This record gives sequence, structure tokens and C-alpha cells, in this order.
Amino acid sequence: MTDTEPAASPSPRTADEWTEPGLYEVAAGVYRVPLPLPNDGLRAVNVYVVVDGDALVLVDSGWDIPGARELLADAVGRLDCGLADIRRFLVTHAHRDHYTLGVAIRGDIGTPVHLGAGERPTVELLHGRDYRPLSSQLRQIRRNGAGALADAILEANAARGGPERIEWELPDAYLPEGPLVLDAGRTLTVVETPGHTRGHVVFHDAAAGILFAGDHVLPRITPSIGFEPAPTANPLGAFLGSLARVRAMPDAVLLPAHGPVGPSVHARVDELIAHHDARLSEIEAAVAAGDSTAWEVANRIRWTRRSRPLAELDVFNQTLAVAETAAHLVLLAAQGRVVEVPDGEAAAGVPLDGEADVVVVHYRA
Repeated sequence: MTDTEPAASPSPRTADEWTEPGLYEVAAGVYRVPLPLPNDGLRAVNVYVVVDGDALVLVDSGWDIPGARELLADAVGRLDCGLADIRRFLVTHAHRDHYTLGVAIRGDIGTPVHLGAGERPTVELLHGRDYRPLSSQLRQIRRNGAGALADAILEANAARGGPERIEWELPDAYLPEGPLVLDAGRTLTVVETPGHTRGHVVFHDAAAGILFAGDHVLPRITPSIGFEPAPTANPLGAFLGSLARVRAMPDAVLLPAHGPVGPSVHARVDELIAHHDARLSEIEAAVAAGDSTAWEVANRIRWTRRSRPLAELDVFNQTLAVAETAAHLVLLAAQGRVVEVPDGEAAAGVPLDGEADVVVVHYRA
């Protein structure tokens, strides 16, 4: 860094300005770089730059869309570095907004990309030659009683010439849980936090009192649960267990992937746990009132901070809402608060790619 020009931008004046491009210092030797997303929902993803001696380590990488690489290069340029000075990418989970720009940069200059070990089944499925985009998710949607929603997704994809296929590449290495010592001596502890994805990890810097939280702990929204190409049996149970693990660690400054930096991981974890406790009770009451499937329950309850009905959400967010409702129902069944009806009935709509019709899962009080 030069002595004549500050590396970091001034901190945003309000929390709503967190998406403004720049390089923002969040701890000694650690900087936040917001990169754009191609939609109006989350608006940006935070990539964190860790100074590691004469090089850089990045936590998450951003989405490989036009303009993102240039913004990242401009940000690290303020540290008198270039993209070639990035020693490796440590990625919290295998979603496009966290993983794909790192993979693209690796293709040009060879920077290694590392993922948590629990993401291996998902990435290998996506990387496989026989993978059919959205096939698993569409089966989940039909299983949740939302055949009409699955049909709407198929129709929208057909209008675009088919579902978007992304050529997923494998990481250079999978990170085991435990201490990860960087070259200059900083230690990041890799902590497995499944829930949002099956192999999500966070990175805890105990000495600096910071947590690179990815999408596990977000300051304003709850991460989506239960919508994955390689689903797990009880994703909400896993997520709540992961929150408990993080809550048991020393409190830290929250460095989230989306949203402004927060002063306390513990405070936000407590809010997330309370939210899901309330949601579980709300969904249990919906089943007691006669709703039987995740689709029916999702139509009864309200969504977003604006308390909107499901029908007001776009198709993508309806899909996430139904998947999250199903995750709550699975946990309620595991807790003995509702009963899963094993026989169900055939889903509406045609079989997917010649597969047998999906059986809809019903619940009763």
C-alpha cells in the first residue's frame, strides 16, 4: 500500500449503502469488497480480502458476471495488488455468487479454489456429464404438492430454450474442519455449518474476533433452506444445529456474505433461532387447521419482512418458500409434532424425463 492514498473507502454512512462498490476495512488486514449480482433480490455479495504477507487470500469470490472481475481488480489494486497476487480462494459454499468468479479467475491465472469437504456430493453431481439442471429440485417441488409450480418452472425454461446449464468445475481441494494456518501466520478455523447447503463452512478468526459467515448467518434475512440438487434428510435440523455450534463459540464481529457488517454473531444467531421457533409453531398450527402439504402450508403463511402471501412472490421465490416450508415440516415430523403420511398420492403433472410420478408427502396433526 502507498502512503499517499488510503487503501480503503470511507465506511458507508448507512447500513443500506453496503452494496456500494469499494474496498472497506473491517479488521486489521481484512477488507470487504461488495460485488454485484444479476438480480434485484440480494443486490450484492461481500467478498473478503485477507492480507497474507505479500499476497492475498479471499473468502468467497463473487459471481462471474460482466463487471464483477473489474470491480474486484480495482479493489485489490488499492492494496497495490493485482488478481495474480491472490494466493487462493476459500469459498464458504458452492453457489454461483460465491464460487464462479474464483473458478473463472483460476482458469486464467491458476489461483486455487477451495471448498468445504461437505460440498463434494453437490459439486460432483453438478459436474457430472449426466446431470440434468433442476431435475432434482423439480422432483422435490412435486413431492411437496406444488405440481403446478413445477409446471410453471418448466414452461418458463422452455420459453427460454431450456434450463440454464452451468459448466460446474471441481475445486482444487476440499477443506476439512479445523485450523487453517495462512502463510503469514493468521489462523482461520474452518467450521462446518450445514443447512443453507449441505457443505457450508464458516471461517473463524479467533485472534481478530471476526467470523466470515458466508450465508450461514445473515444480518437481515434468513438463508434459504432445503432447495439443493443433492438434498439431505433434515436440512433445517442441520441448520439449527449449526447455529447452536456457532452460538457456542466466542462472540465475534459478523462478516456476512450479504448485508452490512454486524457487531455480534451471537445476537443475530439468537434472532434466527427465535424466528425458526416461531415459524415451526406457525406451520404446526397450519397442519392442525387442515393443511396437508408443504404447498398448502406455504399458501397459508406469510413471507418476507413485508408479510406477503405466497402468490405475490415470483416463481423462483415461491419455489424457495415451498422448499423452506417442507424443511420445517420434516423437522416437525422428526420432533413428533406432526405425522408424515407415508402413502400420499400421485403428483399432478407429467413425469419428469420419463421418471415415475413423484409421490406427494402429506402431514397431519
